[in-house]
Amino acid sequence: MQRSHSIRSAIAAIALLSLCKVAYADIYTFVDDNGVPNFSDQKTDPRATLFWRDAHGPKGIALALGQDVLRKPPAALSPQIDAIARSYQLEPALLAALISVESRYNPRALSPRGAKGLTQLMPATALRYGVRDAYDVKQNLHAGARYLRDLLVMFDNDVHLALAAFNAGEGSVLKYGRKIPPFAETQHYVPQVLSQLALMRRAERAAD
Repeated sequence: MQRSHSIRSAIAAIALLSLCKVAYADIYTFVDDNGVPNFSDQKTDPRATLFWRDAHGPKGIALALGQDVLRKPPAALSPQIDAIARSYQLEPALLAALISVESRYNPRALSPRGAKGLTQLMPATALRYGVRDAYDVKQNLHAGARYLRDLLVMFDNDVHLALAAFNAGEGSVLKYGRKIPPFAETQHYVPQVLSQLALMRRAERAAD
């Protein structure tokens, strides 16, 4: 319940900052002595930590031209993806599909915008989720899965919007009225992940 309240409060804070025309503001959060979550565009309390930073649009990841070729996780990586996805109540195929588009399962992937590792964590996102080394497979997978789970909660389990936010930042999705932002990368990214998800589900059904 408190988690949902915090997310709703965060959305309200982002919306308020947008109305005040604070462009690309950072948002800091802390829980006060009464247990109430506080949000601000200034780090006014020593307990405050970075909650959200506008990503200024897409990550600059390299997207494949085709969407109809299944890219399965490497055998050594698949069990980790499966276990970590389930620990955050995510469909493993969804997390795997996201990774396949983000990094092609390359733990050393680096985008021109600075997104790193398997799930291509932006520096602010890595900081938010306590990642010390974005190239570390376990840390990256946990943070990416948590972020995706939080985005699904924020956008009422709308997978399209959650994926768009994963690529372009939740601020961009909110800015454009809870719609997929009009960035070419994001417009291509969402259907590519969904295409991979559909192919993975089909392969799973065929294997059963």
